[in-house]
Amino acid sequence: MKTIVTIKNITHHILSKAWATLYRIDYDYQFKDGRIKRLSRECYNRGDGAAVLLYNVEKSTVVLTKQFRMPIYENDKSEGMSIEVCAGAIDQNESPETTILREIEEEVGYKITEANCVLEAYMSPGAMTEKLYLFCAEYSEDMRINPGGGLASENEEIDVLEMPFSDALSMIETKEIMDAKTIMLLQYAQNNNVLQCKN
Repeated sequence: MKTIVTIKNITHHILSKAWATLYRIDYDYQFKDGRIKRLSRECYNRGDGAAVLLYNVEKSTVVLTKQFRMPIYENDKSEGMSIEVCAGAIDQNESPETTILREIEEEVGYKITEANCVLEAYMSPGAMTEKLYLFCAEYSEDMRINPGGGLASENEEIDVLEMPFSDALSMIETKEIMDAKTIMLLQYAQNNNVLQCKN
């Protein structure tokens, strides 16, 4: 069900333009009771992204990554490590599928030819423009072409984790996995019987 929103006189002010662009956006917003107020919101634009759950039906395993994330460290002063599905930013004029196939090879070392987009989601719509395209893709050992680990040119240091699907699901409960896109894809796989947990 669509809601008609009335906003006018939109102005953008760049607050920062480094890795991505942080805007302050001012606009006139009309509330349901007819009142119009001038509002300001900060909006971080880093483009869209893609993520993928790699799974193997025969072994009932998934491939995840582990890497340091400064925002996690800053938030809770822990070790700052995050277990996640393979993911990356979509380059300009690149499709989400092309992006994720490239990221799979760079991050975890598998050469996958196709991936199925199963979900699209805004991960933090109160502050970020980023929309994520979430994929599932099947892998096998003969698709492994390199060790993975990310690109040195992008200062990536990524550990590749292959584990039973049931273990990955358990890591949500133990809070070892707290990354939203990873939780969404693991639960999607569970709810849609993408693969079966095997002991």
